[in-house]
Amino acid sequence: MRKPEIIKHKGKEILYLNFSNLKKKEQIIELKDLSGDLIQQQDVNSTLALINMEGMFFDYEIRSHFIQVAKKNTLHIKASAIIGLYGLLSVLYNGFIKITGRNIKQFKTKKEALDYLASFT
Repeated sequence: MRKPEIIKHKGKEILYLNFSNLKKKEQIIELKDLSGDLIQQQDVNSTLALINMEGMFFDYEIRSHFIQVAKKNTLHIKASAIIGLYGLLSVLYNGFIKITGRNIKQFKTKKEALDYLASFT
């Protein structure tokens, strides 16, 4: 079972949610729930989060679950970045952003995303 990880980058702690190549709904939902619980324990406007969705299985049930958790986490997130979105996932992501009202910036590489997140004070 994957768990959320803390990555230190340029002196900042960044919560890394690695969904890459997960293919089973149960695994994806379990990691999302663990992540959501952890984020909701943090101070308001304090969490820097990096989400990796490269090669992850995605459908409307998972999308709905992500939307619910994202809305609950909004108060605790300072900044978010996402990597690994291609094709249909990229299209669904745009809808996700509109529904949740979250500002999750999309990047091509993990390093670009980490640099962006580390720029927040």
